[in-house]
Amino acid sequence: MAPTQSLRTLLARPGIVRSLAPHDVFTAKVMERAGMPLLFLGGFGASASGFGLPDLGLLGLAEMADAARRMAGAVNVPVIVDGDTGYGSVPNVIRTVREFERAGAAGMLLEDQVFPKRCGHFTGKQVISVEEMETKLKAALDARLDPDFVLIARTDARAVEGLDAAINRAHRYAAIGADMIFVEAPQSVEELTRIAREIEKPQLANMLVGGVTPILSADELERLGFKIVVSPVESLAITAFAVEQLARAMLDDGRVDGLSDRMCSFAEIKRLLGAEELVAQAARLS
Repeated sequence: MAPTQSLRTLLARPGIVRSLAPHDVFTAKVMERAGMPLLFLGGFGASASGFGLPDLGLLGLAEMADAARRMAGAVNVPVIVDGDTGYGSVPNVIRTVREFERAGAAGMLLEDQVFPKRCGHFTGKQVISVEEMETKLKAALDARLDPDFVLIARTDARAVEGLDAAINRAHRYAAIGADMIFVEAPQSVEELTRIAREIEKPQLANMLVGGVTPILSADELERLGFKIVVSPVESLAITAFAVEQLARAMLDDGRVDGLSDRMCSFAEIKRLLGAEELVAQAARLS
C-alpha cells in the first residue's frame, strides 16, 4: 500500500492517532519499532539535527525534500512533512508539493506565516492575508499528482490576530478543500475546546512541552474531537538530555558502561539497522 493510502486508512479509523516527530532517520526507525503508526518530519528537528540551527526558516525546499526522502525511504509507516510556507509564492508551493510527493511523503503541512517563517511557539510571528493563503492552498491542492496525498492547512494567526481570526481562517481553509486543519499555539484548554468544537474538518493538536499550549493527554484530546496528536520536538529534548548524561559520565568517570541500563544494547542497534540481514544477503551472493 502506498504511504498516502496508508495515511488515509489510518485517518479513517475511529479514535485519535498518536504521533511523534523524529529529528532524524535513526530516531524514526526507533519510533517505528516502538509501534508509532505515524511520523512527522518537522522543520525544527530537521534544522537542529541536520545543521545545528533553530527553526527560523533557514532550511530550503531542497534540504527538507532530501530529509523527507531519507526518512520516508527508511520506514514503513507514513511520514507527514512540514512544508512551512511552501518556501515562497505560488510557484514555490506547487514545486514543494511535487517534491514531497516524489520524496515519498504521505502528506504535508502548509502554513500562513510570512516567509521566512519561525517556530510556531516563538514570538514575533507574522501571517500573510487570508486571501494569499487561500491562493496557496488552491495551488497545493491542484499540484497533487496523488489525490490521496494529505494536505494539512496550518494557521499561526492565534498569536497575531487572536483566536476568533484563527478560527475564521481555519473555516476558510477548510472550505478551499484542505484535508485537515491545524490551529497552532492555542493558549488554554478553553481555546482547544473551541477549536475542536467549531471547526468541522479533522484537526491536529500540537503538544509542545514548554510551549504556550497546555499539555493534554491523547485521550483528553480525543474527547475534545482532535484526530491527530503530535509531540513536535521532544525527541530532540530527550536526546539532548541523554547525550549530556553520556558526556558527563565520560568526563567524570572515564567510562560510560554505568549507563548500560539506560541504553539499547549494541546487538539491538544492529538488529534495528538490519545489519545481520545485509551481511547474510552479501554472503549468499558471494
